[in-house]
Amino acid sequence: MTLDELSRSPGRASEAVLYDEVGDDPEARASLLETMRSRIDEMRDSIRRGLASSEPSRTGMVGWNAKQLHEAPDPLGAPLLKRVQEYAMAVNEENARMGRIVAAPTAGSAGTVPGALLGVADHLGIPDDELVMPLVLAAGVAQVISKSMFIAGATGGCQAEIGSSAAMAAAAVTELLGGSARASVHAAAQALMNTIGLVCDPVGGYVEVPCVSRNAFYAVHAVSAAQLALAGVESFIPPDEVIYAMASVGRMLPPELRETGEGGVADTPTGRRVALKMAGK
Repeated sequence: MTLDELSRSPGRASEAVLYDEVGDDPEARASLLETMRSRIDEMRDSIRRGLASSEPSRTGMVGWNAKQLHEAPDPLGAPLLKRVQEYAMAVNEENARMGRIVAAPTAGSAGTVPGALLGVADHLGIPDDELVMPLVLAAGVAQVISKSMFIAGATGGCQAEIGSSAAMAAAAVTELLGGSARASVHAAAQALMNTIGLVCDPVGGYVEVPCVSRNAFYAVHAVSAAQLALAGVESFIPPDEVIYAMASVGRMLPPELRETGEGGVADTPTGRRVALKMAGK
């Protein structure tokens, strides 16, 4: 299935993804849905642990940011924005502390989907049972993207990781809020299109800086894409063509900008100093 095909589904996009995966097999359907329920529980647990801890990661670069944001005042009076950001950061700081997280689709981009999906749900008081099918859709979007580009910063830059997670989250949030299959797919396309060219530049090679804050930014980005799609705003470029464009750019990125720690913020004086320190030099 492609995104364009998914957008033409007569019902919810998640139902089309589920049918494509398990067909009419009721046992396989029940098993997959139970797996997704467990993933939501695991996402919740990583958020809870992340918001409660200020323990630094081994490098000392991150570990307290989510809790700090969680306990800080809300000067903008925008509780949804703040919640989405702190949830996303909580998950990625748990990853940096080697805690249990759900790679969605990777460890480095693990905070975007729970940040956006669970953040919106909690803001609106939507129970977790209603998040299962949107999470199925998120997985389906990732599966489609992965057919054109490996979802890894080492292969296609951060656009392949955080771009994919933002697309997943945007589609899931759109469906959660009642969007059609077409709206969900176009939300994913817009979220992905606006990450094209994003490099992977982890300081010292650790998935911490800028990864933790990047998840916070792109969780909000995903919610913005959902809001546009729910208003009827669509991607001018067809969704599948957006994926091909991202994949093409990923193949053109030089190795220095693909998770090697040799470009971007990793190649700043501070970034190089951290890398030498962690290498014991």
